[in-house]
Amino acid sequence: MRTRKYAPILIILMAAGCGPCGYNRIVNEEQQVEAAWSQVENQLQRRADLIPNLVEVVKGYAKHEKGVFDDVANARAALAGAGSRADKINASNQLDGAISRLLVITENYPQLKADANFGRLMDELAGTENRLAVERKRYNEAVQQYNADVRGIPGAWWAKIGGFPQQKDYFKAEAGAKAVPKVSFQ
Repeated sequence: MRTRKYAPILIILMAAGCGPCGYNRIVNEEQQVEAAWSQVENQLQRRADLIPNLVEVVKGYAKHEKGVFDDVANARAALAGAGSRADKINASNQLDGAISRLLVITENYPQLKADANFGRLMDELAGTENRLAVERKRYNEAVQQYNADVRGIPGAWWAKIGGFPQQKDYFKAEAGAKAVPKVSFQ
C-alpha cells in the first residue's frame, strides 16, 4: 500500500532524471552529424582546389576539349555557390560526372599519362576521392544514428520539445553511379 502511494512520485522523479539524458543524446547526435558534414565539406573543398591544377595540365595536351573543361569549371562554381546541404550534394555529384568526363579524355593522350605533374595530381585526386568516400560514409552513419533516435520513443519527443529536425538527409550517390563503367585498355 505504501509503495502505491509513492509510485507516481517515483515515476516523475525517474522521468525528470532521464529527461536531460534523452535531450542531451539528441544534441550530441546532431553535433556528430554536423561534424561529419564538416569533414565532407573539407574533402569537397580539397577536391575543388585540386581540380584547376589537373585541368591546366590536361589543357596543355588536349586544347580542343573545351566543352569538358567548361563542364568542370561550371560544376566547381556550382559547388562553391551551393548554399544548402542538398545543393552541395547535388553539386558534388555534378562535379563527379565532370571529373569522370575529364578522365575519359586523358585516355586519348598517352603523352599526358606520362607527364609527371599529371601523375602526381591523379594520385592526389585518387587520395582525395578515397578520403571523401570515407567522410561520406561517416556522415551517413551519423545521420542514420540521429534519424533512428529521433524517430523512436522517447527521442521523437525530445526532438520535438527541443526543436530538432525530425530527420537529416543522407548523402546519396548520383543516379548514374549504379551503372557499371566501361573500361577500355587500348
